[in-house]
Amino acid sequence: MGVMTYSLEITSSIAPSRMFNALVLESHNVLPKIVPEGIKSVEFIKGDGGVGSIKKTNFAESSHIKYTKHKVEALDAVSFYCKYTMIESDIKFDKIDFVVEEVKFVVAGSGCVCKMTSEYHVKEGCELKEEDIKKGKDKAMGLYRAVEEYLVVNPDVCA
Repeated sequence: MGVMTYSLEITSSIAPSRMFNALVLESHNVLPKIVPEGIKSVEFIKGDGGVGSIKKTNFAESSHIKYTKHKVEALDAVSFYCKYTMIESDIKFDKIDFVVEEVKFVVAGSGCVCKMTSEYHVKEGCELKEEDIKKGKDKAMGLYRAVEEYLVVNPDVCA
């Protein structure tokens, strides 16, 4: 089994605390409101969002994927850091065993930079191509921008 690492940095005009709250701590409440055409619901299967919790994201009927389950491995609300592992999904990953995601929001002027690192744990004998990863990252970027726009228009949300 090999590991392929992909990193991405996204700047935002929103403070790191608000982005962290919207995308991590309050995602179960916020995301279905912001992108109901993409995310139907987010629920806790185990725990309340802290380390060891398992969060299930249910996607809208129009999506190519029905659900994913993520386990929270590390969470630091003071430094705006979260690490989680995708442990289950309804789509069959023919090349990937699991994916570990690390997200950290860092102050940058009056906004922030979101630093994301993904580790794709590739099955023995398989090769993962950059374009395979890019599709997922493009969707993540779209979600990030939708959250950012929502927070700009709604300054009291996650404040």
